[in-house]
Amino acid sequence: MSNSARVNVLGVGIAVLNLPLALDALAQAVAERRKGYVCVTGVHGVSEAQDDPEFRHILNHAFLNTPDGMPMVWLGRLAGHREMRRVYGPDLMTLVMQESVARGWRHFFYGGANGTAERLRAVLTGKFPGLQVAGTCEPPFRPLNDSEQAALTAQVAAAKPDFFWVGLSTPKQERFMAENLARLDTTVMLGVGAAFDMLAGTKQQAPLWMQRSGLEWLYRLGQEPRRLGPRYLVNNPLFVLRMMAQLTGLRKYELAKGEP
Repeated sequence: MSNSARVNVLGVGIAVLNLPLALDALAQAVAERRKGYVCVTGVHGVSEAQDDPEFRHILNHAFLNTPDGMPMVWLGRLAGHREMRRVYGPDLMTLVMQESVARGWRHFFYGGANGTAERLRAVLTGKFPGLQVAGTCEPPFRPLNDSEQAALTAQVAAAKPDFFWVGLSTPKQERFMAENLARLDTTVMLGVGAAFDMLAGTKQQAPLWMQRSGLEWLYRLGQEPRRLGPRYLVNNPLFVLRMMAQLTGLRKYELAKGEP
């Protein structure tokens, strides 16, 4: 497999990856100081992109657009990529943190609420002695104003992280990365959403069997029915119908010209 190979899922290019390949690609990017952002994309992200060409453009121009949900993996395998595996935000973050101790990689956590980012720092530095978390920031629930943007830029310039982790929601975190990649002094930005809460211990992960069977959405729906109900109960059936149309040739979802 190559990290440049992608599977077309409703016009969104999902990288043909597994966790070791993703780690190799990230290590190479840091070694070469090649800036880019990583989107961790499942059904929700692909669905959001259907009515938002700008967001679809952001996903398709990511350094890596990883298969976060099992449907992405199943579609990749259907296309012949048998070694494709789920590259899930919490798993990717944990793997990179583990590797960082030996490699000396530095990290910055941006996102969360009510002390989650600092709790995450405490949990991960306790789990991986020697891990360098150079800074954290919990932003307001609105776009940054000019003074807040300037303060964040200065904080990141002082911290000089190799990896800037973004724990917001989709599509907010992807837009933030696309807008801020050039202005922040970091190499790779990664949008991992609820991974902050899961690894910090403020939310529980679904059992492994539910993750592997594509039922994690049901577990999370039970945890947050008000917030996630509209997302899952509308997006999931629509996704299935759209994929049936793509697979049967009833409708074409092509990647835009000039996209990877």
